[in-house]
Order: sequence, then C-alpha cells, then structure tokens
Amino acid sequence: MSVDILAQPRSRAWLSRANPLAKLGAGMAITLVLLVSVDWVSATVALVLELALLPLAGLAAGTLLRRGWPILMAAVVGGYGTALLAPKTGEMLLAVGPLTFTSGSVVAGVAIALRGLAIALPGIIVLASTDPTDLADALAQKLRLPHRFVLGALAAMRLVGLLVAEWQTLGMARRARGVGGEPGFFSGLKASLGQAMALLVQAIRRASRLAVTMEAKGFGAGPRTWARESTFTGRDVWVAAGGLVIAAVSVAAAVVLGSWNPVLG
Repeated sequence: MSVDILAQPRSRAWLSRANPLAKLGAGMAITLVLLVSVDWVSATVALVLELALLPLAGLAAGTLLRRGWPILMAAVVGGYGTALLAPKTGEMLLAVGPLTFTSGSVVAGVAIALRGLAIALPGIIVLASTDPTDLADALAQKLRLPHRFVLGALAAMRLVGLLVAEWQTLGMARRARGVGGEPGFFSGLKASLGQAMALLVQAIRRASRLAVTMEAKGFGAGPRTWARESTFTGRDVWVAAGGLVIAAVSVAAAVVLGSWNPVLG
C-alpha cells in the first residue's frame, strides 16, 4: 500500500495540522486587543487562556521556558522600567534614593509585563506548531503573495535553526581557542558581541549563496505547481474562532471588573 508522504502532518499536535493562515489570524486578533489597552486584567486572562493552548501545540512548560526565556526576561525588564518611571500614584511601597515604587506604578509595571508575555506567546505557539514550508504554501496559494517574497521568507525561517546551531558551534570553537573564557560581566559581554558579529557575517554569506542558488534554479520564475495543496478545513474555523473568543473574553473581563484602560481613552 502506497503512502502519500506529503499528505502526512508534520506533527501530531492538534494545532500543527491547522492552516498557518488561520493560526496567524487568531494570533493577530489577540494581539490587536492587547495593544489597545494597558490594564492587567485583560492581559492576565489572555495569558492564562493562551497557556491552556500549549498542549494543543505540542509544547510542554519546560520547552516553552527554554525557547521563550529571553521574552520572559524582556517582559520582566519592561515591567520593572515601567514601575520605576510610571506616575507615582496610590500607596507608597518603597522609596530608596531614586528607586520609588507605589501601588499604582507597580500595577502599571505588572500590566506591561503581563501584556508583553500575552502578546509574545501566540507568536511562539504559531512558530512551534507551523512548518515553514506549510506557511510558505499558504502565503503563496491563499494570499497570492509574490513568489520571491515567499521563497525569501521560507529560506529565512529555515535558516533560523541553523543560526542557533552555529551560535553554539562558534561558542565552543572560541572557547577551544581560549577566547571568551575571562571571568566578569563585561568580559562575557565583549565575547558575546564578538560571537554575534561572527554569526552575522556567516548569516550574510549563507544568505548570499542561497539567493544565488535559488535564482540559478529558477525559483520564482514562470508558472508554479504545488506538491502540497494549502486548504482550509473545519479545524481552521475552530482555530480562528478560538482567537476571537480569547480576545472577546479578555476585553469582557476587563470591562466587567472595571479595569479596562484603552490607550486612546
């Protein structure tokens, strides 16, 4: 019995078998709602509902922390900066020199930190549950985007994993040569910047070679055929509806609890 390999899902996760455009639309609906308000209730509700979707994307909590710790750190830093610089309203909580925190500024900082996480998490879920080739097929077949743009985006997404591996390889090679082993924060920062520059040079060279190769093989020229057809199914309706429900529930909870604080209000 023959098996159509191209028809097999890339992952067993429920969201992995949904159309990438449906997942992008759901993520955009959630993001747009979170961008128009700065209250902590809507951000908290959206974040909790998004975390409940992790099993559908095949993501465990440990995997999420390994992949998203930079975003978590950025959210913490953003919340701290907001709490430090926000208007000092409410009860005074801490005043040590220039460090002044009140209940109002802390609430504002928490709201920004939660909002950053709630905005970033849909992107992590989409990336973790979407094969780059499926996304490229959907962009070209359903949105009719130019082939050169789609192929360039596909190449970029495929190279992300290689860049991560090359970063680790560069780090081991530099340590083997005795570079970057000095103790201290500034020494480590200097070594990281040097390693980042080397990675950037490699990425530019690889992208140039890939662009020349794709051009030579005729990518983006003439009529195209598709090995995998991009289709919409009932699963995609549920995905899009889920994004709208998360957005609506987040807003409703903030309005009911009286914390809704629109940016332009």
